[in-house]
Amino acid sequence: MNYPENEALERWLSEETAETVLEPELPIIDPHHHLWDIRSATMEPHASFQQKVYLCEEITNDIQAAGHNIVQTVFAQCGAFYRADGPDEMKCVGETEFVQGIAAMSRSGIYGTTRLCTGIFGTVDLRLGAGVKPVIQAHLAASPNFRGIRSAFPKALGDEFLQGYAVLDEYNLSFDNYSPDFERLPALAELAKTYPDVPVIVNHLGGKIDPEADSATMVSWQKCIDAIAACPNAVMKVGGAQQRVGSWEPPFHMHQRREPISSEELCELLYPYYLYAIEAFGPERCMFESNFPVDKECVSYRTLWNTFKRIVAKAGLSEHEKTAMFSGTAVRAYRLSAS
Repeated sequence: MNYPENEALERWLSEETAETVLEPELPIIDPHHHLWDIRSATMEPHASFQQKVYLCEEITNDIQAAGHNIVQTVFAQCGAFYRADGPDEMKCVGETEFVQGIAAMSRSGIYGTTRLCTGIFGTVDLRLGAGVKPVIQAHLAASPNFRGIRSAFPKALGDEFLQGYAVLDEYNLSFDNYSPDFERLPALAELAKTYPDVPVIVNHLGGKIDPEADSATMVSWQKCIDAIAACPNAVMKVGGAQQRVGSWEPPFHMHQRREPISSEELCELLYPYYLYAIEAFGPERCMFESNFPVDKECVSYRTLWNTFKRIVAKAGLSEHEKTAMFSGTAVRAYRLSAS
């Protein structure tokens, strides 16, 4: 379905000269994308996102038009379709209920061979302490694909938060986290060390990625990456560098360029960040992610995955390492079926 609210973004992407798909047979699991209808959103960041409707048909169209071999995907928490009624702490379960419906639609085969949302991570307010249990149980009841939560964590890790976090360990769930402020990563590392059996999944290269940042900022980011990389239970999503953060837009955002960037140019521009994260964590603890439709404001789905394939080639990774980054790490981190 064509939504007029999506037209400006689609019109800009149509200015792109379609690239040849690199390694079209390489199996890929996209471990981080959103689904939503935010046409009525008035709060940031949702109010400013250019893709207003992104549901089963829209992501399927992006995947099929891209030509890459996307075999599975993981849904990422984004505040979509919360319940309108019931206790406040339970409203977030509506998101998992919604995504399970998308997974069922995908499993029918009507929308192609990609299995959408084989993994799901939602949210819960961990400050509820032991009170998170009923919410976690409701998420798990809503979908067999539920794998963990994404939540901010306070600067001071109080007792209630830690009690809530401990419930993730009890239910074998992972903890996804993202903050544009990469200086939060050392605190995340302390949390990871305190609960070494809880997988910590760092989103979007750990923070705001500015290709025009000065050397001091780059060094500070590297030190923070090193802190979280030292935790063996942490993995890194290498992606999300193609996104607007608040009012700041990267130089390749649709508001900054007449036509979308190419994979060669994007690879050269962001390669130092990607390479540093890959070397800090090791390819076996890294996974490429699309972060669509957020990153769609800067790059097409085809070009983005071409960029990742160029990064792997430039870094000289082995076939085993490449498999880890495009699918293997996601299988392990989200406990997915490899077939």
